[in-house]
Amino acid sequence: MNFRSEAYTTILKVLKDKEYSDTLLHQRAKKLKNAGEDPALFYNLVKGVIKLYLKLDYILQQYVDKKKYTDTDIKIKVLLYMGLYQLLYLNSIPDYAAVNETVELAKTLFNPQVADFVNAVLRNYLRNPEVSYPNEPALRIAYEHSFPPELIKQWLDLWGEENTEYLAMFFNENPELHIRVNSTATTPEKLKAYFAKRNIVITPSQASPMMFHTAQTAEVLEDVAFSEGYFSVQDTSAALIVELLDPQKEESVLDLFAAPGGKCSYIAERMDNTGEVIAVDKIPSKMKLLKQAANRLQLTNIKMVVTDAFKYGPVAPAFHRVLVDVPCSGWGVFGRKSDLRWQAHQNIPELIKLQEKALDYAANFVTPGGFLVYSTCTMNPKENEDQISAFLKKNRNFELIPADAFIPERYTSAGYLKTIPFKHNMDGAFAAKLQRRK
Repeated sequence: MNFRSEAYTTILKVLKDKEYSDTLLHQRAKKLKNAGEDPALFYNLVKGVIKLYLKLDYILQQYVDKKKYTDTDIKIKVLLYMGLYQLLYLNSIPDYAAVNETVELAKTLFNPQVADFVNAVLRNYLRNPEVSYPNEPALRIAYEHSFPPELIKQWLDLWGEENTEYLAMFFNENPELHIRVNSTATTPEKLKAYFAKRNIVITPSQASPMMFHTAQTAEVLEDVAFSEGYFSVQDTSAALIVELLDPQKEESVLDLFAAPGGKCSYIAERMDNTGEVIAVDKIPSKMKLLKQAANRLQLTNIKMVVTDAFKYGPVAPAFHRVLVDVPCSGWGVFGRKSDLRWQAHQNIPELIKLQEKALDYAANFVTPGGFLVYSTCTMNPKENEDQISAFLKKNRNFELIPADAFIPERYTSAGYLKTIPFKHNMDGAFAAKLQRRK
């Protein structure tokens, strides 16, 4: 078994059959590890090609006859993407090896003619690696940083050229690992000292005392402290949403769309394993992940309900706090979820309707004087500020509670939690805290 052939079949499944890379990566990395191969190179190659395939495609077009390239089967293009990605980004692999191995793979998968074609294109690039991009900002950023042009056009309208480019560049960097201390098991000081003894550096987050980030991803994840429940992997932006919710001991909290449960487990920890957190989600496989996390962290105050969030009942104002973390376009997580950027053309109007329905439904469960937090992992105002404005116009019995009373001011704007990836070094997220008047 070879990491390149495994990478090839994985990338093809994602680009051709629109499968999700995370599940495939997990399954195949295990296989490679068992066969004595290094899964790190496999991960890098798969994630890198999926993330940057539009840029790779744009570059390759400069080195092949346009008509011939258009007619080339996606199965062969994937080989070219892999070869070019290694030449551009994998410094640990010499150029000759990147070309030769890709050519050998072409021979194995296809025939000598395809191998000759792959060889010619990659060597053509090596002879003349200068590439020019279009002058028009939307196309230049789209092809240079590998994002759908229609998405970049939306971003340019919202944030201008400089911020759009910063955002695209941030999403193409390898994200650091963010970890959250399990306060029911240890303290931030103890966890930091524990890793320091093992020569692992974890840096405290400026945003939250319970969060750290690190570049030593593999060492942290393989440490026994993870399996023993001393910390969780969670982006800082997601933790801030829970800190905005500010759950208290002995309360009753409802988490709609709860799986895979990162925020839910943090809610339970903040409540010090007291009270009750009802976690509702309809996807059994994702709820299984929440169950595993709760067991690992030894959290006993979570009750899981596998059902459609819109069917959960009885509908009564019974909860002190309700979190509704709605399905969204995911603009804020394009760095970690490399396939999401290619689905950005999904039907946003339909998502907006779903979000509106979820917010209205969640409001029914808030007790008078209680709190409702609406959150997304996107920076799209139509899914964020516009939703809250529309809701508050219809629901005079709710008011916005300023976010900077609960989280540092630099992560807030106009009363909302708003994280900007390249400014705050975390995913993009939005949350609004609303209180139901007594």
